[in-house]
Amino acid sequence: MHLLIAEGAHTTYAELLRQAAPELELRGSADPAELARWADGCPLWLGQPDLLAALLAAGHRPQWLQSTWAGITPLLAPELPRDYRLSRAVGIFGQVMAEYVLGHLLAHERRLFARQAAQAEQRWDSSLPRSLAGRRVLIVGCGDIGQSVAQFLAPFGVELFGVASQARELAPFVAVAGMEALPRLAADADYLVNLLPDTPATRDVYDAALLGRLKPSAVLINAGRGAAVVDADLVAALQRGRLAGAVIDVCRQEPLPAGHPFWTAPRLLLTGHSSAPTDPRLMARLFLDNLKRWRGGQALRGQVDFIRGY
Repeated sequence: MHLLIAEGAHTTYAELLRQAAPELELRGSADPAELARWADGCPLWLGQPDLLAALLAAGHRPQWLQSTWAGITPLLAPELPRDYRLSRAVGIFGQVMAEYVLGHLLAHERRLFARQAAQAEQRWDSSLPRSLAGRRVLIVGCGDIGQSVAQFLAPFGVELFGVASQARELAPFVAVAGMEALPRLAADADYLVNLLPDTPATRDVYDAALLGRLKPSAVLINAGRGAAVVDADLVAALQRGRLAGAVIDVCRQEPLPAGHPFWTAPRLLLTGHSSAPTDPRLMARLFLDNLKRWRGGQALRGQVDFIRGY
């Protein structure tokens, strides 16, 4: 069985898979021309959605495609085929995303950036920090990543609320409500953490109306998808003091172009789509587990419903 690895780290993936599945014939590259030469001879594809979308657009087809990203937006373009099995990366980003979110919550409560600015001005800052205990955190998007973030935050004594496609009982959340409850829950949040996937229903969610519901002391963290935030509305809210801060990991256009208002918006921190990088070791384990499932005709972990978009 031939496997096409379309990844910048294709050498690392090849080493990991060669040890665990020596029966696989591996072809790996990040060069689109090389990938196109090998694509038709490889029924299995593993790699980056941006590289693999170009192969699909050129008329190549896999039997099964395993994305190394949680987000598979490039593969959902309306002109691309959907007559193959697609699975996205799941179950491997929980801890790194939780570390990202927790790091920024602590940085805000401990006033790290304010103290750094004071040091640059040679100004003694003796203001007292606050604790995360009792802070209300609203996680929007309660899939496997959102649940992992909640589990990591729970020991810090925060009040955890969630928003998902449908209301449900889910530990360790106090409550998980449907999307229709987002404006109500956002109004009480100290931190609003967006982890929503990119679907037609999740675009432009954070507009002027919703941002206007937030407390002036609230912080927005967007580590989901850039299209969820209306850029101009967020910048306006920050400029008017309607938000204490925003941490933006994902943008509508990446890399963010020079001159975009996010670069100079007050109290906005850009982190360059670095919140949850893929660990090749964990990704290889997921692929191998799904390979067994694929061979056995079972449902794949992270199998994508093209209609839902995730």
